[in-house]
Amino acid sequence: MNPSLFSDTLRRHGLELARGVTSTLQINVGLTCDLACRHCHLEAGPDRVEAMRHETVEAVIACAGRFSFAAIDITGGAPELLPWLPRLVCGLASLTPKLIVRTNLTALTRPESDALPELYRDHGVALTASLPAVNAAQTEAQRGVGVWETSTAMIRRLNGLGYGVAGSGLELDLVSNPTGAFLPAPQAEAEKRFRQDLERRYAISFNHLYTFANAPLGRFRAWLERSGNLDAYLARLEGNFNPCTLPGLMCRSLLSVNWDGFIYDCDFNLAAGLHHGNRQIHIAQLSQLPAAGTPIPVGDHCFACTAGSGFT
Repeated sequence: MNPSLFSDTLRRHGLELARGVTSTLQINVGLTCDLACRHCHLEAGPDRVEAMRHETVEAVIACAGRFSFAAIDITGGAPELLPWLPRLVCGLASLTPKLIVRTNLTALTRPESDALPELYRDHGVALTASLPAVNAAQTEAQRGVGVWETSTAMIRRLNGLGYGVAGSGLELDLVSNPTGAFLPAPQAEAEKRFRQDLERRYAISFNHLYTFANAPLGRFRAWLERSGNLDAYLARLEGNFNPCTLPGLMCRSLLSVNWDGFIYDCDFNLAAGLHHGNRQIHIAQLSQLPAAGTPIPVGDHCFACTAGSGFT
């Protein structure tokens, strides 16, 4: 990571990146995943064994009980592969107005996950599902052969439970990341295309689509290096720096907890090993939320969150 490049850019614009009010708790439950997507900044996959232990799960729930979070966001890896996920959902649902689980959809199709969609429904969990594109070729180029059919079938099952259906109160949002070394299409334009194509061709509905640039970290950074695209991609991100994105960046209001219980300012800093406050703090020892104005460690990956419409 090159912190000076991003820091210099902030200084040129007369800006600094510091925390605001902490309102969201994000929980990265581990790096185990049934997929090994090319864009994964965490290098999650079937061969990764790092996973949150039961005592850390309980420490996270206790933390959510000590403080007030407007939203709690469970991510991974694939959260469905954590044996303690039902405990997390049940323990956290009553402690926050909005509990979110991020899913790659395919992990929900495992026999071991069969009861999870109903569990999510019963606890009013909002789902954020990854779907790179509206066609099989692009989706499977990023995620692997067979993923398209599995993913669309699971969305139809979720629609059947009320997810993504108008008036149900059950939120199903989609997230799309580019399949190559380029920036995403404008979000409103992409959402219109996704909605029209998925409804017309597959009778699929959802609430919102979010389009985000890929962070130059982990497996995606390795691919950029192998393909000779790293320098050009970093230059593209830097060239599209948008100072207007800073107030809404997730790192200003989010506290990210790793599978081992240590905290970060966001999931990208977690992947880069940049601890909150530049020191290791365990969630079990957290006695107060980070103060507004606390500086946020940065690196060249921060350009991904500040390019174009940003990553908020």
